[in-house]
Amino acid sequence: MIFLDAAATTPVRREVLEAMWPFLTGEFGNPSSHHSLGDAAARALAEARKSVAKVLGCRPAEVTFTSGGTEADNLAVKGIALARQAADPALNRVVISAVEHPAVEESARYLERFHGFTVDVAPVDSYGTVTAEALAAVLRPETALVSIMYANNEVGTVQPVAALAALARERGIPFHTDAVQAAGWLPADVKILGVDALSISGHKLGAPKGSGVLFVRGRTKAEPLVHGGGQERGRRSGTENVAGAVGLAAALALAHADQAALSERVTVLRDKFMSAVLGSVPGAVLTGHPAERLPSVASFCFPGTSGESVLLELERQGVVCSSGSACAAGSDAPSPVLLALGIEAEVAQTAVRFSFDSSVTPADLETAAAAVTSAVGSVRNLGHLPA
Repeated sequence: MIFLDAAATTPVRREVLEAMWPFLTGEFGNPSSHHSLGDAAARALAEARKSVAKVLGCRPAEVTFTSGGTEADNLAVKGIALARQAADPALNRVVISAVEHPAVEESARYLERFHGFTVDVAPVDSYGTVTAEALAAVLRPETALVSIMYANNEVGTVQPVAALAALARERGIPFHTDAVQAAGWLPADVKILGVDALSISGHKLGAPKGSGVLFVRGRTKAEPLVHGGGQERGRRSGTENVAGAVGLAAALALAHADQAALSERVTVLRDKFMSAVLGSVPGAVLTGHPAERLPSVASFCFPGTSGESVLLELERQGVVCSSGSACAAGSDAPSPVLLALGIEAEVAQTAVRFSFDSSVTPADLETAAAAVTSAVGSVRNLGHLPA
């Protein structure tokens, strides 16, 4: 099997398991307990926090461990917007892009339904990019928060986050970015990006599912969503997942160490794969930006097919990929991301996404490209559909 669905999840790295193992076995203490086992857990948690902070270029106190990217996004969007509204009731608008992950979009809609916020949506161009002009057009004096993802999970387009964050900063508006897909592939230094909050998910990096991180700049207030014992400096109550934090920190450090070389190598493979598919599959359409995209994502529409049928045929040939976001599994509706790019609904339903992890090889992608050509041809012939 050739696994090309790394944007959905990645296998846990051996080094990560080894780092976690002591805290799943003998070192099982609660970091809030005042005895030797608790102290050992607290030290491990503190070291994990320092490790994450080093990669992000922030202070350890600005790192909050969560249960994953979805919780981190919820805490950022709801927490910062509600804190800003509490300080000034006139701040009752949030800005998101038209291609956000549901964790951000649904958090914004929650604020709209239950807290009187207005959600302003920054449109994207045909590549899925939010331009500075598009963002400026939706900013208001009442804007409490801007949340625009670093890189899109479906089409791979990378946003000009530093420029967009600078625009928000000029107006005194906090800026959050969902970096779940970008982490490990793109630079994540929050000082360079200029963001006030940033979300990461462990299982996209080779850590277990159920681990995540939210960076929130020290001066930026965020109302907690989970109340209780005041762990994580009051931002996220509940007994900390020490093993998960240790694993995420190890995975992030490993990814950061390899990021530049890995991104360069996989970008070359991705471009060859995209060229092979576009050159051999009649009518194939690349989605997302042709160059400003994640090294790890190649996404297409294949008019004259059903995306799900192509997926089934590819899996029969030993290639595992997806039709888009795993968080939209079970939905028959066209992808809102593709619709936002201006792709017709009928074409959007033919989408297939290929996403790679660090282990991908040239042979993997040569085999996959041949399988795509065969699979699309088989589906078209079976359905007697035009290319």
